[in-house]
Amino acid sequence: MFLSHKKRFFQPGRTVSLFLVGFLALCSFFSDGLTIAAEAASLEELQEEAEARKALPIQSNEIDNWPAGPQVSAQAAILMDANTGVILYSKNIHERLYPASTTKIMTALLAMEKGNLDHMVEFSHEAVFSVPADGSNMGMDEGESVSLEECLYGIMVASANEAANAAGEYISGSIDDFVSLMNERAQEIGCTDTHFTNPNGLHDDQHYTSAYDLALISSLFFRNEMLCKISNTARYHFEATATQPDDFYKNNKHQLINGEIPYEGILGGKTGYTNDSRQTLVTCAEQNGMRLVCVVFKEESPQQFTDTVELFDYGFHNFQVLNISENEKKYNIESTGFLQIGNDVFGSSKPILSLDTDSYVIIPNTVSFQDLDSEIDYSQSNENRVAGIEYSYHGMYVGNAYLNLVTDNASSYEFDTNMTATDVSVEKTEAESETDVESQDTIFINIKKVLVIILVAAAAVITIFMIQALITNRRTAKRRNNRIKRKQRRRSRMRADFDDFDF
Repeated sequence: MFLSHKKRFFQPGRTVSLFLVGFLALCSFFSDGLTIAAEAASLEELQEEAEARKALPIQSNEIDNWPAGPQVSAQAAILMDANTGVILYSKNIHERLYPASTTKIMTALLAMEKGNLDHMVEFSHEAVFSVPADGSNMGMDEGESVSLEECLYGIMVASANEAANAAGEYISGSIDDFVSLMNERAQEIGCTDTHFTNPNGLHDDQHYTSAYDLALISSLFFRNEMLCKISNTARYHFEATATQPDDFYKNNKHQLINGEIPYEGILGGKTGYTNDSRQTLVTCAEQNGMRLVCVVFKEESPQQFTDTVELFDYGFHNFQVLNISENEKKYNIESTGFLQIGNDVFGSSKPILSLDTDSYVIIPNTVSFQDLDSEIDYSQSNENRVAGIEYSYHGMYVGNAYLNLVTDNASSYEFDTNMTATDVSVEKTEAESETDVESQDTIFINIKKVLVIILVAAAAVITIFMIQALITNRRTAKRRNNRIKRKQRRRSRMRADFDDFDF
């Protein structure tokens, strides 16, 4: 019986099978070992590259008396004020790099600018199947549809590639046409190192931007409250509809948004990653009157988050906001009493010219307003602006203000007939502004023309005085000459009479 069992156990087929299983297990063991070794070598190489990037120069640290910024491991990084464009920190900010899914910031911005949040966005075959199935998605099928608002949540929270494609088709009719719109809008914003080839950020050698350009785009994005709300959502619930039968949740991978790394004042952000771009990150936070946009390119996780925190701390702790109208003395027209309006042109009720009351500069805590350089520019396109004033510190732009015409409660006198009344306060509705313009007398004074008129009038007065003096002198001289002649004639007659007298 034993032999029979033993014989059965060592049957040739069973022996071959066991051998194959063992061989495959051994191969798997060595394969896993090689994979782990390769990954370890690759990770070590990536860390070495990160350390090398950390040693790259920081351009903002080269400015005299500018706070020294942190040594981050990003290839490029920028910290910019979203409202003024003031750059607090700069490292290779004009280098062209791959943005990955941070591209979707431009996609969402255009969708908000051009679309209607209540409109339905249908997912076409190309929108769904032109992107890798294993990439970031929200699981939409061809023919399904969601509102543009939910599509934006898919773009910014789930980083859904098919949602970015669908939004582009909704706005422009095709993905290619939308890409053209993306590039046109980038140029309008002032981007010079940007070229898009798709709405989602999937790798393409010709799809690139710079930290500076992306900060410009993001600054517009984060001025929109709805976009801030969408991008600052940690988890979003997509409810089932008639055209989208699935109910599901999507989580935001941005650690400063989902709570993994808490930070005060976060307004929103977007992650990005491809093998070629490595980790990219855009974040916006607001503290101390500053709304700062931070962009980091080509990082290794989790440094993109920790470096962003370090850069925010650097900005909020080392810089201050100063209101220009409260500190400016040189260009403060209100303090001079020059050209004021009331019942007449040069009355005393209100000034004609005024500095923006909400304009500000952002400067280091160790710097005062009086340390700044300023440059005034009179070539302003806005008809209510007389001039623009730009402020800098050691060549670094820190803010600007405008010298504006004050049109409220002015007398109905007009120096420049080419000017027209426009809205003064952005807080007023269009109807209110029209009512105000109709109900109020308005004065517009072109300062250059006023000065020219004054000079011409002065010259005319001086000329008149000179002519009058000349005429008076000529008349006086003529009368004097006549008197002399009369005296000479009397003397001549007296001599003649004397000579004729008979003694």
